[in-house]
Amino acid sequence: MPIVNRIAEFHADMKAWRHEIHAHPETAFEEHRTAELVAKRLAEFGIEVHRGLAGTGVVGTLEGSGNGPGSDRAIALRADMDALHIHEKNGFAHASKNPGKMHACGHDGHTTMLLGAARYLAETRNFSGTVHFIFQPAEENEGGGRVMVEQGLFEKFPAEGVYGMHNMPGVEPGKICVRAGPMMAAYDVFELVILGRGAHGAMPHQGIDPVVTAAQVVTALQTVASRNTDPLDSIVVSVTQVHGGDTWNVIPDEVVLRGTTRSFRPEVHKSIEPSIRRIAEGICQAHGARLASMKYEMRYPPTVNTAAETERAARAAAAVVGADNVVRDPTPCMGAEDFAFMLQARPGSYVWIGNGSTAGGCLLHNPHYDFNDEILPVGASYWATLVEQTLPRQG
Repeated sequence: MPIVNRIAEFHADMKAWRHEIHAHPETAFEEHRTAELVAKRLAEFGIEVHRGLAGTGVVGTLEGSGNGPGSDRAIALRADMDALHIHEKNGFAHASKNPGKMHACGHDGHTTMLLGAARYLAETRNFSGTVHFIFQPAEENEGGGRVMVEQGLFEKFPAEGVYGMHNMPGVEPGKICVRAGPMMAAYDVFELVILGRGAHGAMPHQGIDPVVTAAQVVTALQTVASRNTDPLDSIVVSVTQVHGGDTWNVIPDEVVLRGTTRSFRPEVHKSIEPSIRRIAEGICQAHGARLASMKYEMRYPPTVNTAAETERAARAAAAVVGADNVVRDPTPCMGAEDFAFMLQARPGSYVWIGNGSTAGGCLLHNPHYDFNDEILPVGASYWATLVEQTLPRQG
């Protein structure tokens, strides 16, 4: 595997950076310590540092040594910095020192790989034009990518394309997954409040049972996917919370249902909210209950890669891991990514890098997860190669 030799030389440094970040996880918009570490490292490398977008965001800007045609071009590379609200259950030395917070999705590794690429590119500057290193806060649930775009990310740091990367447990180390089109799903959330009439649990005929009504709503919502959507389209409607009642012998007045939906195509995405409302209202009416309120929030759009930028990503990946180790048509994931907002603003491509075995609970968002240190040079070499190939040195 032709990892960049210089990057391989400071593999130990990258491990140390990642372990420090992993041991001190910070959640959405609170990544102050992490942002400070990133900004300090970038400054040490001689990279121009900008701070303040989305509160804790950091952007490093580096110009190549080439001149002439192409030297006015620029691309952007993005890594996420935030952790999750999870109690870590690992026992190694770099486990979380912040109770209830954990890097359970590998953002510590993502940040480190981009820092590694930044160090190498700052040393060599073997490219023409400009590269912007985007270190983004609040990817998990809170849309830090959207905030950075809304606050003028690409007006302040113009780029012809933007690129992202995420580790993927279950994919072998040394493999990189690339595809044009949808890579990750749209992510929405909903809340239904079903109002009945409370009664004694032994005398249900005197009330209107919102629990029974809610149970039928939960079951019927599965028809959004099975009967309201083309079988060739992908969609998920999952009820993930049921809240109602306080004791054994009382039928409550109301039940609250909450959940999430996932989809890829815009037409399908737009159809989900009215379908949920129609089903919930109909079942409530049939039981004499009432849909007291419905909230539906569109969180993240689908992550859709553009064709030309995906070909550049695939070419860079092949140069690092070999063409046989580039998975060109991976199955899109129903997970979601707020990198989607950056892809709505600029062309670009988002790839997955193999993290290795899932044994021992090494799954995303699992309390036993840990990023695979052995792939740090692979990811950093991919970033560096992508820059050098996309912005080839002139003069």
